[in-house]
Amino acid sequence: MSKSIIELVDGLSTNNMTVSMLRSLDFVIPGQWNNLVGFENTIRTVTGETDESIIQQVGERAIYLYNDRSQGYQRAMWLYQTVDSTDKALGAAALANKVGEKIPLLGFLNKVTPKADKAQTIDLTLKLVVELLAFCQINGIPGDSIGDFVTSLADYSGESLMRMVALVCVDGLIPFGPDFIQKALATLDKTSPQELEQNSTFRNINSDIPGNNSASKLNFLGESFNSVTGWMNDLVVSRGLTPQKVVSNLQGFIEVADDKLDYLAAFLDVSTNYYEHTGTQTLARRLIERAVAEI
Repeated sequence: MSKSIIELVDGLSTNNMTVSMLRSLDFVIPGQWNNLVGFENTIRTVTGETDESIIQQVGERAIYLYNDRSQGYQRAMWLYQTVDSTDKALGAAALANKVGEKIPLLGFLNKVTPKADKAQTIDLTLKLVVELLAFCQINGIPGDSIGDFVTSLADYSGESLMRMVALVCVDGLIPFGPDFIQKALATLDKTSPQELEQNSTFRNINSDIPGNNSASKLNFLGESFNSVTGWMNDLVVSRGLTPQKVVSNLQGFIEVADDKLDYLAAFLDVSTNYYEHTGTQTLARRLIERAVAEI
């Protein structure tokens, strides 16, 4: 990794398109997500410590753990970054100076186009699988530990829960509608290993996905997604989530017509990196919690 954990956490944005989007989703899990920025600030917040010597010890231990390649922290960070960086379009740079404005989406339709349902489904599934793989890396367990991951979802909170909420809302409900789970499962059933191989995100993280070939890796994707459908459905039902409710909250910082939701999905894909942002926060929290236990 080219950047240290300190640089990664210190470099998180306090106010960009990603942060605006995540804040707009606060209605799903009110008060759960705090945009923790800054390595030392994160140590103080996570530990509640004010003793400078202890803060220093925790920081040093966390840095040591992150730099230890026998641990899975750097690989988890790479997974979070990779699943977000793939498929970024030229529109991203044009959006950088629009932060804080109400952006009329129509002006960007020439820069972003909706993905085909199959491509969108593969991307949704791969993001979920990256969550599973990163969870396994952080916890030092085999990458095919689907059961452990599903069980852990009941304890998700803070930035980890916000990441899954954004996955359901932004990559599920907005592009596919209220029956996104059924649509995604049906599309996966019709996806061939060859089609999976054409996906750039899959090609990048291929070696991390359990399986001996594309067919077995596709099966793993389907099994992983299917295992989380109950949790996702419970989230949607318990919070009364609909595409319209999600979009109405997003309209605090972006304007979009109801018949342009597929473009909105593409727009958010281009202009946000919520997996990397919240993934960095999750990783920092886990490192700090472990460091506290070990010093």
